[in-house]
Amino acid sequence: MTQAYVTHEEFKRLETRVSAVEHEADGEKMLSRYILSQARQNGDDLTVLKTRVDRIEDKVDRLEHKIDRLEEKLPSIVADAMREVLRENGGR
Repeated sequence: MTQAYVTHEEFKRLETRVSAVEHEADGEKMLSRYILSQARQNGDDLTVLKTRVDRIEDKVDRLEHKIDRLEEKLPSIVADAMREVLRENGGR
């Protein structure tokens, strides 16, 4: 087996490259943490928005139901009002 010797210059180059890789890894970790925190925050915001939209949908559904009931009653309300007006005017 042969022994390989590394010169001081080769060692310094290797040390520089390793240091650069370590910095890149640290940068990627920071970026990953940032992305994860943003995803969590956005998830929380979306949950709040979904809750609000659900409440609005419930209110719209109730209003729609009331309008449907009013539409069912409206013809008889108008007919009753017309009969009363005709009665007050002597049937004219």
